[in-house]
Amino acid sequence: MGAGDLLVRIGAIVFLVGAVGTLATVAPLLLGTRRLPTPAYFVSMLMGVGLALALLGLLRSALAQRRPGGHPQA
Repeated sequence: MGAGDLLVRIGAIVFLVGAVGTLATVAPLLLGTRRLPTPAYFVSMLMGVGLALALLGLLRSALAQRRPGGHPQA
């Protein structure tokens, strides 16, 4: 596993949790049912956190490859 692979995987998981949270909070608005409680909307914000983690992992991997002797492991 490379330098930023773990961050990319964690970021993808957090992003997916946020995407599901976004769908869950938008669905009642579109269907005309009762809104979810406010904490449910905070789960939607995990999409941005997951994206940031994944981008940091990609940046870390790219920087590790640029260093001398930083060849990716196969």
